Parts: sequence; C-alpha cells; structure tokens
Amino acid sequence: MTQQLWTSVDDYITDLFVPFDPVMQEVSEASEAAGLPSISVAPNEGKLLMLLAQICGARNILEVGTLGGFSTIWLARGMASAGSLITLEASAKHAEIARANIARAGLAAVVEVRVGPALETLPQLAAEGRSPFDLIFIDADKENYADYFAWALKLARPGSLIIADNVIRDGEILDPASNDSRVQGIRRFNQLLANEPRVKATAIQTVGRKGHDGMAIAVVISQ
Repeated sequence: MTQQLWTSVDDYITDLFVPFDPVMQEVSEASEAAGLPSISVAPNEGKLLMLLAQICGARNILEVGTLGGFSTIWLARGMASAGSLITLEASAKHAEIARANIARAGLAAVVEVRVGPALETLPQLAAEGRSPFDLIFIDADKENYADYFAWALKLARPGSLIIADNVIRDGEILDPASNDSRVQGIRRFNQLLANEPRVKATAIQTVGRKGHDGMAIAVVISQ
C-alpha cells in the first residue's frame, strides 16, 4: 500500500460521493493563497462530518480549531434548521480567513468564529450558558486534546457526539517513548477517552489523501 494508491482511492470516493462544489473550491483556493497549512479534512471526511451532524440532528455545534473554516462549513451544512455553530480559533489571521470563507458559503448568519486560545474561550462558553452542544468536533493543537475533551464533556449532554481528528498520527501513537509532544498529547487523550465511563467510544484508523491517521468518536451516555 502506498500514498499514491491511498490518494487515488480518495479521488475515486470523492468523485463518486462528493460532487464538484464551486464554493468549497473557492474556500480551498482562498486558504491556500493565504498561506494556511494544508491540514484541513479531506472532502470525503468533511462530508462524513456533515452526515454525522445530520444523523444526530445537531442544532448546536461546537468546533475546537477552525483554521480556514473547511470543516466548519461541512458541519454547518449538516445542522438542523435554526441551528448555530461556534468555532474556536487561536489565530486572529486564521479566524479572519475563516470568516471570509464561511461568508462565501452563505453561513455567516449561523456560524460564530471566536478568537483566542481554546482553553480560555471554552470556560467563557460555559459561563455564558451556551451549552449543551449536540456535537463537538476537536481538531486543534494535539498537546491539549485531553483538556479539550474534559471541556467537551462539561459542555455536552447525554446523547451528544464528540469527534476528535488525527488520533493515529501515522501510527506514531504506538510509541510510548515518542519525544513528539503532539503524539504524547494524543496518547493521553486516547487513554482518557478509553477510560471515561461517561461515554461510549471507539477510534478508527484511516488512510487517504491526508496519509495514515484516524478519528475518535464518542457518544455521551451520562454526566
């Protein structure tokens, strides 16, 4: 199995299930022109997020990690009518680009981009009484995933869906002695998720255009 084959299969899946979308093409081009790193979810993964939002009937969505707004748009497209989405972004530059992209998608009225470190903005959401969220997507700095998950539990309800991206990291999570802080952050998160009695969870590994990685998916069963 090679990266070329994984990418070709992703292209095949995308051609079948994710028809050409001029808005998302513009979003991708704008993000690239602005110099954002190419780390957004792949189109087929974005559609998966949309479907998961639809399946759980999400009206109130929280995203930790916005970047250029690619996954934000997919999630918002899956929201139930009259829904709202809050996305947290540490970088003011990234937030500005994301707001423009979200406006391109016609979603500015239902998406709020908040700027600042998530470990500062998450407590603000709790203080404002903005929870519970029906779906929470974590895709930010890996070192703080365990803390983001702890906040996700506080901001969720029984039945809420919590999704975390990039939990395999090319298989590097198998190395307990890794000196990569991102790997160690994901290892802490995976262990915490596995041991948490308030959720039912699993993780799946994926291969594709983005390489070898995976997602964790949890349903909150109690608080």
